[in-house]
Amino acid sequence: MCLTEIAYDWCSVICENRQSLKDWEGLLLASLEIGFRHLDPQDIDTVPMLTHTEHHPEMVDVVFKSQKSEAIADLLHAWTMGYSPFIPLSACTERLVCLHDSVLFSSRFRLLVIRFVEFIGYEGFKGVGMERFVGLLDHLHVTVEDMGDPHEWLRLLLQTLQTSEGAQHLSHWYWELLVELTISWARWFRHDVTYNPQIMTSLTKAHEWSKLECWMGTVWILWPPEDDGITEEDLGHSILLLFRQRPGAFEKLEQWMERWSQISNKSIPESFQRICKQVQELAQRDTP
Repeated sequence: MCLTEIAYDWCSVICENRQSLKDWEGLLLASLEIGFRHLDPQDIDTVPMLTHTEHHPEMVDVVFKSQKSEAIADLLHAWTMGYSPFIPLSACTERLVCLHDSVLFSSRFRLLVIRFVEFIGYEGFKGVGMERFVGLLDHLHVTVEDMGDPHEWLRLLLQTLQTSEGAQHLSHWYWELLVELTISWARWFRHDVTYNPQIMTSLTKAHEWSKLECWMGTVWILWPPEDDGITEEDLGHSILLLFRQRPGAFEKLEQWMERWSQISNKSIPESFQRICKQVQELAQRDTP
């Protein structure tokens, strides 16, 4: 840890005195490598005490210009160890959303980009455009095992998917991931994301049945009609329409709700049980 702290201090000194150094960019990259290359990005409990100064932001152009993924990973590792007003997060997001077209993502680099996305959240990427942000997420193919804080990813995915661009462009992988996070972590989730009824409508109109299936599971856990005033009629209409298009979807929804009930130690919402009965009656009528 002492080596990391000293090397990061070197970075500040090098940037401050760059005009008097022959190869200050090379020295800067070497200092970052000495300080951070040996750290395990999955060890989130061992954190050095870094001092961020007004000179550290000058590293951004040099590091990203190098097009070296491990050097960029060193920088991201340093900047995900605590917030500082000196860290220009927006300068990094503008560059990160384009990197998957030009830089090879090593396992270490990919994990640190994932942790950086988690660190600054959905709000930190709003300025780069939702379509570009979604492109980065799709390239990262995030799993639960990659996450430092699943709660933050649950919030980030909810915020992303509740935008029209996010709902349209983000791959089905993340809709499935949202359901898994909701089932496993909703019990401890700070409920501060507002339900957007337009997502249900847009998915239905676009015939995005696989996404609608996942969204149904998420909505019934996070915003059941009993708690949040969402009309049961709207949910019922959508799920019956979904059932007609994907008869197997209802069985999947039942399995999700049962898993959530076991993990959270809560009863399945009565509104869902009533819909179960309606679907079963509909299936009996449709059976020759």
